[in-house]
Amino acid sequence: MSRYTDSVWKKSRHLGFSVLETGDELKKRAYGPGQHGQDRKRKPSEYGVQLLEKQKLRTLYGVNERQFRRLFLIAKKEPTVTGLAFFRVLESRLDNLVFRMGFARTRAAARQLVNHGHILVNGKKCDIPSALCKVGDKISLKGDKPLKVVKESLDSRPTSVGYVNVDAEKFEGVYTREPERNELPSDINESAIIEYYNRKL
Repeated sequence: MSRYTDSVWKKSRHLGFSVLETGDELKKRAYGPGQHGQDRKRKPSEYGVQLLEKQKLRTLYGVNERQFRRLFLIAKKEPTVTGLAFFRVLESRLDNLVFRMGFARTRAAARQLVNHGHILVNGKKCDIPSALCKVGDKISLKGDKPLKVVKESLDSRPTSVGYVNVDAEKFEGVYTREPERNELPSDINESAIIEYYNRKL
């Protein structure tokens, strides 16, 4: 399965969007990378805007195109508004919840923790980063001795989002409820993504 392995900062500058959700990538140079990064003044087409929004969200969660499309189809079947349902499906991925709970500094690091078998879901090992969790699921670290990298991550991120409850001393957390739209990235236009896929499907 292909993964983007180039510079995250370069990708953020290309998208005009902070993939790490910190804003650090755009503080110094808030324009596109490369020789002509500052000269791109042409207004994108409607399709171009939809494609850009899709790429922003897909890159944010580190999901490939095939997975992203499958998750969109899952969200489309939900009774909730499709845009919010899509966000909720993406947020319920195991690697994302490990990141949201502060066990890893980035989603890529969270994905690695899961892949290497360090994460338990309801007491059972799960090494599939794309596994979709349900409200009430407990996510914890395997073993009695916590990894140094996890402890450092928790120390550097003392607060977590409102829809997870984290016990930093026990190295475990619970996915308590589905997130609301105002708790999710505000600079992504999910309606453009829905229009993009309605055009494709």
